[in-house]
Amino acid sequence: MTKKGVCWLMVACLIGAPIGTAWANATFRCGGSLVRPGMTRDEVRQLCGPPTAQADEVQDVRSAGRVVGQTTVHRWTYTTFSRTRVLVFDQEVLRSIQ
Repeated sequence: MTKKGVCWLMVACLIGAPIGTAWANATFRCGGSLVRPGMTRDEVRQLCGPPTAQADEVQDVRSAGRVVGQTTVHRWTYTTFSRTRVLVFDQEVLRSIQ
């Protein structure tokens, strides 16, 4: 491989690293399955079982600076041997994994 080819390969690897890291943080492995945003609470519970801890919080929904309604945010914590993951659900849908 030429020096130019090696340089392009290194650039591609460096650019791809943050993207791969972001993908890893957007998923959560439960047994042999991946939990990802967009799944429902029932789907996650079927794959992972009950969370280690959970908290529910009612939050205001705002539009143009006014409160137009409320939503319930559920935070489920799963603690494994090496990591703790907090799954954040808005209503019944998984929005993020922290």
